[in-house]
Amino acid sequence: MTGIVHFETFLLAGILLNLTPGNDTIFILVKSIGQGKKAGIVSALGIATGSFGHTMLAAFGLSVIIAKSIVLFNIIKYLGAAYLLYLGYQMLTNKTPLNIDGNIETRSADYLKIYRDGFLTNIFNPKVALFFIAFLPQFIDPTYRHTVVPFLLLGATFITTGTTWCMILALFASGIFAKLKSNRKVSSFINKLCGITLVALGIKIALTDRK
Repeated sequence: MTGIVHFETFLLAGILLNLTPGNDTIFILVKSIGQGKKAGIVSALGIATGSFGHTMLAAFGLSVIIAKSIVLFNIIKYLGAAYLLYLGYQMLTNKTPLNIDGNIETRSADYLKIYRDGFLTNIFNPKVALFFIAFLPQFIDPTYRHTVVPFLLLGATFITTGTTWCMILALFASGIFAKLKSNRKVSSFINKLCGITLVALGIKIALTDRK
C-alpha cells in the first residue's frame, strides 16, 4: 500500500549504515567533546534536518541532477569543504578556553549556530545526496506510481534511527568532556584537536569524488 518492499531488510541495513562512522559522526563527536552534551544533541538535530532535506531532494528527483552534473556536484562539495575548514579555523584560532564551569554552558554556546553548522555540513555533502538516491530506491516497488510517499517514509525511518544513534554518541562524548573540562590545559588541547579534526574533514570532503 505504501510502495515499500522488504522494509525489515531496509531497517536492518539502515541501522548498520548509521553505526558506521562517517563525516556526521565525526562532526557530532567534535561538538559534543568541544562544547558539551547540549551542543552535541543540537548538532545531531541539525544533521537530521539536513538529511530530511536530502530525502526531499531525492523524493522529487532533484538529487539525480546532482548525480549527473559534475559541475553542480563539485560546487556543493567545495562549499561544504570550505565551511568545515572555516569552522576548524575558528576553533584553532579561538583564544577562549572551553567551558570550565558547567553552569555557563548555556550562556557560552550559541545553539542556533551549532544547529546551523550541523545542517549545512550535511546538506553541502553531495555524497549524502547520492546515497539517498542509490539506497532508498532499492526498497521501493517499481510499479508503485506515487514514489514520493515511500521515499519520504523510508527517509524518515533512516533519519529516526540515525538521529537516535547520534544522540547516544553525543551523550557518550560529552561524558568524556565533563571529566576533562576542569583541566584548562586539557580543555585547550581538546579545542585545538577538534579544530584540526574539522579541517581534516573539510579536506577529506574536498578530495572526494562521485565514485
